[in-house]
Amino acid sequence: MSTPQDPVDAIIEQWAAVRPDLDTAAMEVFGRVFRISRALGDRMEKAYAHYGISRGEFDVLATLRRSDAPYTLSPRQLSATLMLTTGGMTGRLDKLERAGLLRRSPDPHDRRGLQVTLTDEGLRLIDEAVGTGLAVQTAALSALDGDQATQLAALLRPLLAATAD
Repeated sequence: MSTPQDPVDAIIEQWAAVRPDLDTAAMEVFGRVFRISRALGDRMEKAYAHYGISRGEFDVLATLRRSDAPYTLSPRQLSATLMLTTGGMTGRLDKLERAGLLRRSPDPHDRRGLQVTLTDEGLRLIDEAVGTGLAVQTAALSALDGDQATQLAALLRPLLAATAD
């Protein structure tokens, strides 16, 4: 059974016709990675919109949830984990606090600091949203069998490590 052609194959064929001297192996990989990322990103955005949050806001709530009870981090810890500027983080925190999904309070260990904590509603919402997001991702991975998905994850790990800043 042959694999169907995809848009990246057409691009590679075009480059081969006009620049046969180019080694397009990297383009084949990253062209597909970029397209998959964009397509799945759009699907994830739609899945999270059902809960009234964006992907970026999901990331904040999910980071707090992964921190385990009492689901509290400083804005600085959140910014570092999510690789956001403090300004970008403030906007997300403002929206999520207005929605009642988290609260900010003084840090009892640092008079100048704040703590960000999931509310009960935020915990409920993120637990539902993460399940929905995983269902979207699992559906996309159904194009591969279990061994292929495991192999792909293993192949992507060193690639990510080599390209991460």
